[in-house]
Amino acid sequence: MREIKDAQAEQLPLVLPHEAAFGRDDFLPGASNRAALGLIDDWPRWPSPVALLAGPVGSGKTHLVHVWQEASGAAMIAARDLGSADIDALAASGAVVVEDAHAGFDETALFHLVNAVRNAGGYLLVTARSWPQSWGLTLPDLASRLRAATPVEILEPDDDLLRRVLVKLFADRQIDIDATVVEFLVVRMERSVAAAQDIVDRLDRASLSAGRRITRPLAGRVLETMSAGN
Repeated sequence: MREIKDAQAEQLPLVLPHEAAFGRDDFLPGASNRAALGLIDDWPRWPSPVALLAGPVGSGKTHLVHVWQEASGAAMIAARDLGSADIDALAASGAVVVEDAHAGFDETALFHLVNAVRNAGGYLLVTARSWPQSWGLTLPDLASRLRAATPVEILEPDDDLLRRVLVKLFADRQIDIDATVVEFLVVRMERSVAAAQDIVDRLDRASLSAGRRITRPLAGRVLETMSAGN
């Protein structure tokens, strides 16, 4: 595991690059994401060829997309890019992921993609932070198609999953974190994966700057800084 040197004085942190692990075995299952994980694992035995995956930022949607892409060979496209995409070519791939539909998209293009995927006997996974009812859709036929899709939602994590998420996030950065620090964070932090990601990033930077391991006092100072809005 990573050793932190030069503890004599605080310094500007050198943030080391790290990569999140997006394999199926790296996904942490829990009550909050069981339905979503089940949908991905059940492919291609889906109830309908189109599925909607909704969940808050950092909840694991991207991880599940990568798992499904590995299994299905799906083509991936951001929703905002649909208007300039070759819809027929996307549908011909047999499986397609459209990410971040909540951010806006060309409704006619998505409508044509849904129809093209269905006609080709393929599958379409659309991810978003919210359900279509809040997207401000103006194309009734698209709204109807999306109502017929299979909806699955990722909820905020419970304590057990949040503990495992924190451990994984630290491990992704090659940080061997003490269990007492994890427990300290779990009972005090905001209940979200996004908050866990923010905390781990801040603690990583703070420990590098201070030149010392992550401890409960350091975690407490980081949480105080976050609560103060800094």
